Amino acid sequence: MSQHRRYALGGLFVAAGALAAALLASVLGTVFFAVTVAYLLWPLRQELVDRGQSRRVASAGTTAAAFLATLLLLAPLAVVAYLRFDSFVAVIGLLPAEIDISVLGFEYLLTLESLTDLAVVVVERAARRAATAAPVLLVKVTLFVFLVYSLLFYGEDAHRAALALVPPTYRDAAQSLNRRARDTLFAIYVLQAVTALGTFALAVPVFFALGYDAVVTLATIAAVLQFIPIVGPSVLLAGLAAYHVALGQPVQAALVFLVGGFVVAWLPDVLIRPRLARETARIPGSLYFVGFFGGALTLGALGVVAGPLAVALFVESASLLSAELNPAELSSAELNPAESADSESGPAGDEG
Repeated sequence: MSQHRRYALGGLFVAAGALAAALLASVLGTVFFAVTVAYLLWPLRQELVDRGQSRRVASAGTTAAAFLATLLLLAPLAVVAYLRFDSFVAVIGLLPAEIDISVLGFEYLLTLESLTDLAVVVVERAARRAATAAPVLLVKVTLFVFLVYSLLFYGEDAHRAALALVPPTYRDAAQSLNRRARDTLFAIYVLQAVTALGTFALAVPVFFALGYDAVVTLATIAAVLQFIPIVGPSVLLAGLAAYHVALGQPVQAALVFLVGGFVVAWLPDVLIRPRLARETARIPGSLYFVGFFGGALTLGALGVVAGPLAVALFVESASLLSAELNPAELSSAELNPAESADSESGPAGDEG
């Protein structure tokens, strides 16, 4: 194939991709997450293939395992809600019938009945919105599952097709970017899980020291909420603080919100994420921190993955440029020949 024809087809590919992105903008987030999850699951799929399973069986089994893992992630909240529902109702019953709030000389009188009516209105609105969004959510979940399966099944073909568009003299750079993307995506999801475990470990002694009975339950909720970008366990701590204010316990409310907010909501993000990012994703902790929070504030949940990934690819591009401008220095591939050999594998590194 001539160079001119190759570049023409490459331009057609880019144009078709841009048109598809414009027409499918409402599901781009779903597509992006599916691609990142497929990268993450590729080693498991390859392990099943190496053990003698067909591509179809390996891809289907890996997709099913990911789906079950997601359900297991949400299971603790469902279990806690079921086991602790009676306790939650009993706690609500401890609230006083009237709450007198004084702020800057102004007094406000809130009744439990008015708060109950407000809560009912909020729940009804949320239920209506959930019912309206349910069909769209179901379609996106179905699309996500099929995309992950397809990417796993056709992974080698997609990798070869993408690599064929790159001129031969630049394929080493493409392999380096592919390897960096794979390592970073794996690190992002692992970091999220490790941060949640760290949150649980820190929350248990904090809630115990603050005098709560359901220590494990509260720590479990805080750990699961850690998967929600930006907000995280702060929602739980704010709710507990509001409850103590309603009971006329401002000191306890301040302790929960300030001490709990520092140790449970803030400390895991500061201590765990940057340190592990440096060791797993091979990017400075400060840059990962900027990518994580900057991406989350800009793109929401999508930015939790997209932000650090963009930073990692930027770091890798800078490394490639530095190696090109300083040829006397050893490149990362020369320093790590094992990694260079491993980069010949699929969309997550196996060319097949």
